[in-house]
Amino acid sequence: MINDETKRKLRELNMSELVSGLELQQTEPAIVSLSFDERIQRVVDYVYQEKYNSKIQRLIKSARLRFPQADIHGLYYDGRHLDKNLLTELFTCQYVDLHQSIILQGPTGSGKTFLGCVFGKQACLKQTKTRYVRFPDLLMEYGDASLVQGQQKKIISKYAKIPLLIIDEWLVSDISDSELYFLFELMERRSDSTSTVFCTQYRKDDWIKRMGEGIQAEAIVDRYAYSAFWIETGNMNMREYCAQNKI
Repeated sequence: MINDETKRKLRELNMSELVSGLELQQTEPAIVSLSFDERIQRVVDYVYQEKYNSKIQRLIKSARLRFPQADIHGLYYDGRHLDKNLLTELFTCQYVDLHQSIILQGPTGSGKTFLGCVFGKQACLKQTKTRYVRFPDLLMEYGDASLVQGQQKKIISKYAKIPLLIIDEWLVSDISDSELYFLFELMERRSDSTSTVFCTQYRKDDWIKRMGEGIQAEAIVDRYAYSAFWIETGNMNMREYCAQNKI
């Protein structure tokens, strides 16, 4: 049994999980009787799992998902015409490694946000830094940054380097020329180096119209709307379904 001084030193070295693992072993006679090498292997496995779990929880918390409880096992497929094979493939998060993007398109209540959060949760489980943000909030944050010199560039840099960015309610708000410039710069930097999940009501043809049909709007559409995985979430109202079935 390790003494209190050794425990203090381990905690000071940020190895509290090791202390917990060793204390846990002392409560299990079958483990105490194992060889030194076997006990070390087991405690290392315990520490590794604890640190992994802690990291995942930190990533999920920092992602600020609208539905942090979203999970692939909570997805409802019946009647929604979702391509289960494609989703299963995307849930491996290989698209993040390849810097590809996803567009979830469908009417209000069709489950876009929940599905987007599922993608976010899977990315966190793969230890990928993720961030969820509503489109209006993103524009508001950029607008507020104009009050401090140089802050807008920092906002662009901040969101440009996030490996997986989930933008909910994409293009739901009218945008000014300044905001279009912000989106152009942001998407230009993210294109081919990160992944973005767009949750939107609007189809490809509507994107340019929503952004003003200028060169910058065309550039954004060219980089994403024609190359991303396009997933239609169907016309089924998932809010109504969940309310009726008390899910």
